[in-house]
Amino acid sequence: MSSSKSPKLGFIGPGTVGTALAVGLSNAGYDVVVVHGRTPERLARAVERLENTVAAGSPQAVVDAADLVFLTVPDGAIRPVAECLANLAGKAIVHCSGADSLDALEAPDSKGASVGCFHPLQTFANVEQALRNLPGSTFAVEASTAVLEKTLSDMARALGGTPLLLRGKKALYHASAVIACNYLVTLLDAAAGLWTTLGLTKEEGLRALLPLVRGTVENLEAIGLPNALTGPIARGDVGTVERHLSALREVAPNLIPLYKELARGTIPIAQAKGTLDDADAARLLDRLEAR
Repeated sequence: MSSSKSPKLGFIGPGTVGTALAVGLSNAGYDVVVVHGRTPERLARAVERLENTVAAGSPQAVVDAADLVFLTVPDGAIRPVAECLANLAGKAIVHCSGADSLDALEAPDSKGASVGCFHPLQTFANVEQALRNLPGSTFAVEASTAVLEKTLSDMARALGGTPLLLRGKKALYHASAVIACNYLVTLLDAAAGLWTTLGLTKEEGLRALLPLVRGTVENLEAIGLPNALTGPIARGDVGTVERHLSALREVAPNLIPLYKELARGTIPIAQAKGTLDDADAARLLDRLEAR
């Protein structure tokens, strides 16, 4: 792929990620010329949001029209779609998986394409929210050539983000993202669910908890780890932990293993902060090990 001009972009897979990236890059001045998708309604919605972009009838038609093709398809479809592409000399094929690395694109690499990964470290609930969230995000970038690495890094910056150059260990990077994002939803589902025992709905619980979550995130941004940690573990408050466990035993015993595991993981953070001494840490661990 030549570095002398901005590449013509094509997208295979106009789901939330593909559409958000296509619209974002188009708004940033990139030429998104063609999109292909298996679902006519989704494809039509994506093309409607893009100027001078046409719908293609096949993945190969995207390759034929574009210089750089994004495979914004489910992770399990990356290899099968990539294997069906031809006439790839001088082209760039890029997937957007957080977990897969360049080995998912072995087929186009063997056919003369430069290959890469471009993963926005962001949550994509819908296109509008994704476009609002992309500025300030980190973009994991891998590429088989220096030219493509620079092109993808420039795209990350054009979207208001910061490129992170990764060379392997993609699964660990993605595991970190899942813990921080997806499992936060799981934790809030558990936390908000406890509000039903207070005579309120889970939705009311979530509304009450979200300002607390936002405050925690703001503390993390302002003072970082471990200083943003607060609460009973940070204070070495064994009595409060015991009351929590007693209350959970009555109404939600299924949450006790989760509570204990999170508490154990919080102890070294509190010790690093300097607010939990060794004696209180030992007492907390003893209580958490008790049945």
